[in-house]
Amino acid sequence: MIPACPGPLDPIRPKNPPPPKSCDTHAHVFGPADRFPYAGDRSYTPPDAPLEKYLNMLDTVGFERGVLVQGSAHGRDNSAMLDALQRTPQRLRGVAVADETVSPAELRRWNDIGVRALRFNHFFRGGQLHYRGGVTLESARKLAPIMKELGWHLQLWIDCKDMPETIPILDEIGLPVLIDHMGRTDARAGTGTPGFQSLLRYVGDGKGWVKVSGAHRLSTNAPDYPEAKPFHEALVRANPGNIVWGSDWPHPRIEGEMPNAGHLFELFYGWTPDADLRRRILVDNPARLYGFPR
Repeated sequence: MIPACPGPLDPIRPKNPPPPKSCDTHAHVFGPADRFPYAGDRSYTPPDAPLEKYLNMLDTVGFERGVLVQGSAHGRDNSAMLDALQRTPQRLRGVAVADETVSPAELRRWNDIGVRALRFNHFFRGGQLHYRGGVTLESARKLAPIMKELGWHLQLWIDCKDMPETIPILDEIGLPVLIDHMGRTDARAGTGTPGFQSLLRYVGDGKGWVKVSGAHRLSTNAPDYPEAKPFHEALVRANPGNIVWGSDWPHPRIEGEMPNAGHLFELFYGWTPDADLRRRILVDNPARLYGFPR
C-alpha cells in the first residue's frame, strides 16, 4: 500500500515578519489530482496542495517570493510545478526533476518558464533510494553540459553521512550544488559526525550551498526541534553567503507531528538573531541563486 500523508496546518502569522522580497526556497505543489495525477510508483500520496494554498501560506507568513521543488509524488511529470510557475512568473521559480531522456530544447523551455535547477536523489535507506522516482547523479553527469549552458545548479537530496564519498563525484560534475535540509541527518548524532563536518567544510569553502530548512526532518521533538538548532547555527557560521531557507510546505512524508510553516519561520528568526544575516539568507542569497530581480 502507498501511505497517505496528512495535510498541512493552517499557517500562523509570525510575530516578526520576514523582510521585503524574502524567499521561501523549498516548497511543493501537489495536484489537484484530477488535473495533475500522482505517479503510479510514488512512495506516498499527499493531499492536494495546489498553487492557491501555497500562495496563501506565503501571504500569511509574509514571503513575497517562493521556489517550488518537484515533489516525488508526481514522479518526473513536472506539469503541476510548471503550471504554477507560468501562472505566477514574477513571484516563483522552480526546481524540476528530469533524467537524460529530456531534450535540451525542453529544458530551455523550462528555463524560460522559471526553472533554475534540477533535483537529484542520493538519499539511501537500506541500500535503496528513499523516494521512488528520483533521478541519480549518473544522470546529472549527462545533463551537466546543458545545465551549465542555462546557468542552473544541482539540488541534492542526501544524508550528509554520504557526503565524504559524494563530494568527489560532485566536483567531477562541475555544477553549483545546493544540499537539501541541512544534510538530512539524525540530529541526535550531533554536529561532530564525519558526514556533517564534511558538509560544513564543503559549504565553508564556498564549493556548495545548503538549505537551513527541514528542522522537522532532523528532529521529531516538535514543535521547536531543539536538536536541529546547532546544525543551523554551524552552517550559518560556516558561510552565510551560501545559505538559503525554506519552509518545506506542505511537509510531505514527515516522521512525527505536522509542523506549522509560520512557526518554522519563527524558529529561523530566533536561531538567526543577526538582522543582516537574516536578510542575506532570506533575500540576497536566493535572489542571486534563482535569478530574482535584486
